[in-house]
Amino acid sequence: MLKTLKHKLITLFQLILVIGYIIFEEIIWEGIAHPIYRYVHSLKILQKMEEKLRAVNAYVILVLFMVMLASVEALGLYAGYLFVSGNMVIGLSIYLMKIPIAAFTFWMFRVTEEKLMQFGWFELIYGKIMASIAWLKSLEIYLGTVDLLKRTKAYVKVRVREIREKYFLKESPFVKRLKRLKRLYRSIKQALKRN
Repeated sequence: MLKTLKHKLITLFQLILVIGYIIFEEIIWEGIAHPIYRYVHSLKILQKMEEKLRAVNAYVILVLFMVMLASVEALGLYAGYLFVSGNMVIGLSIYLMKIPIAAFTFWMFRVTEEKLMQFGWFELIYGKIMASIAWLKSLEIYLGTVDLLKRTKAYVKVRVREIREKYFLKESPFVKRLKRLKRLYRSIKQALKRN
């Protein structure tokens, strides 16, 4: 009984971790932050800035990166606090505001990664984070959830295409009916104008 309860609690904890990670990765990172990161990375002014950052002292880079990372995390925590305390619109707004800053911070990390990894403790923490993500992605519950998500996306895509073809293509029965109703409306409107 105790083993079963322990197993259920571990599974629940893993499920919460997996869902949180998938929400972050699929919606926030892939949907919002990564496109911003790509845009930021493509800006010519930032390409010049990359060269300058590579010439900056490693300690200055570390301080700058840590300040930006702390700011992003503080905004995220504050947004979460606001969201939980009932100020959902303000909390969501602050969270959405932090995403471009997080994308810029990620860009800075990628540009200065070599310098940041000169600090043993930083490299150790980064390694532990990456190992944790790898562990999470290897869990059966993660693989099953990702598979379910892929199948759901494929199903939704097919259904959306079917709905679009059935109701919104030029010659669909729905569009034909709408056109007939529009012609009927125009003829009634013209008849009323004449009278």
